[in-house]
Amino acid sequence: MYIQPYLFFDGRCQEALDFYVSALGAKVEMSMKFKDSPEPPQMPGVSGDNIMHSSFRIGDSVVMASDGFGKGKPVFQGISLSLAVKSVAEADRYFSALAKGGTIQQPLEQTFFASSFGMVTDKFGVPWMVIAGDK
Repeated sequence: MYIQPYLFFDGRCQEALDFYVSALGAKVEMSMKFKDSPEPPQMPGVSGDNIMHSSFRIGDSVVMASDGFGKGKPVFQGISLSLAVKSVAEADRYFSALAKGGTIQQPLEQTFFASSFGMVTDKFGVPWMVIAGDK
């Protein structure tokens, strides 16, 4: 058994997928628009061009995503995605990429538990914790 995050981007899923491909080297494994579904959409009022379901891989992890109801700005509260990397250089690169257009809560810095740790919310409102190396 495993837990897999499923993010709803409220109409910005394709933009988010493109961002994660560019920023994190994500690989989109699957993406289906509502208009391509073999069954009629179960969510009336949603654009056929919105993404019904997608999945993308970041390293060994798979994240699923959708436009959901596509009504506006998504809100991600009470969660954070944790990105564990092997080196401080990787942490710097990914943290900087995620911070473009986003908000830094805690800059990357050495801590008692990691060679480098920081917290950032990307431009889609998804909170991230980036951590490099054990201390």
